[in-house]
Amino acid sequence: MKIYEKLYSPKTINTIKKDYGFSIKKNLGQNFLTDINVIDEIIKGSLITDNSLVVEIGPGIGVLTNEVSKIAKKVIAIEIDKKLIPILNDIFEDLDNVEVINDDILKTNINYIINKQEGITNVRIIGNLPYYITTPIIMKLLEDKVGADSITVMMQKEVASRIAANPGDKDCGAITYAVNYYSSVSKICNVSKNVFYPMPNVDSTVLRMDIHKEKTYNVKYEEMFFKCIKAGFGQRRKTLLNSLSSLKEFSKDDIKKALEETDVDFNRRAETLSIEEFSKISNVLGMKGKLS
Repeated sequence: MKIYEKLYSPKTINTIKKDYGFSIKKNLGQNFLTDINVIDEIIKGSLITDNSLVVEIGPGIGVLTNEVSKIAKKVIAIEIDKKLIPILNDIFEDLDNVEVINDDILKTNINYIINKQEGITNVRIIGNLPYYITTPIIMKLLEDKVGADSITVMMQKEVASRIAANPGDKDCGAITYAVNYYSSVSKICNVSKNVFYPMPNVDSTVLRMDIHKEKTYNVKYEEMFFKCIKAGFGQRRKTLLNSLSSLKEFSKDDIKKALEETDVDFNRRAETLSIEEFSKISNVLGMKGKLS
């Protein structure tokens, strides 16, 4: 086992780079945290306990992993970069509660990994996500109905603002409705770009998404629900009647009747709707599609 003092120190990061001949890959969004106070805030905000299974996405050189391992019962770190696996294995060689997996999170069966564990009462997913695939990762976890209590992730501040917005707010987007359909969102903290090595171009925000254990909204046709949201925000400057008319399986008259039936003004725009209103519209269209 290689022992490094303060994994979060830029000096330590440079030593590891030299020891292993490792180069930081910008295309994988590799920016390592260098502030222990931020790390502590993330761990606290993640609600990790001594009986938690923590699945970490993109551990890098283990900066966050190391601190989480001091609290959690088990940490499973999933890293896509093969060059980082020997580093992680060496650093955590003597820790029985850390397991390193070399895999692409977008192709990983998280539920299979979780279900293999025994004696776990809560599951927390954490990660410092690459900015360019933040949304696909979050949506994969939620759509797969991953068996976790929460997902706590760091992301670009602007993306976090959209996710954390309330449906119907001016800052909301399709991702707002999708994430809020599956979970309740809490902001943990903002993180300055100055506490990363190398320094990214933008500031970050950490959000925790507490996954709903039971169905929260009366959505009868989930696929149609998400189709309506996608259509509505695909042409968000258009009225709801026109944006939803992009749904090929329905005529404009069908859309108008559905909006009339649900008492939604067809001159409104998608970002003004609540999840409940999208739910009602999709239920009517879903039933019509089923009967066609």
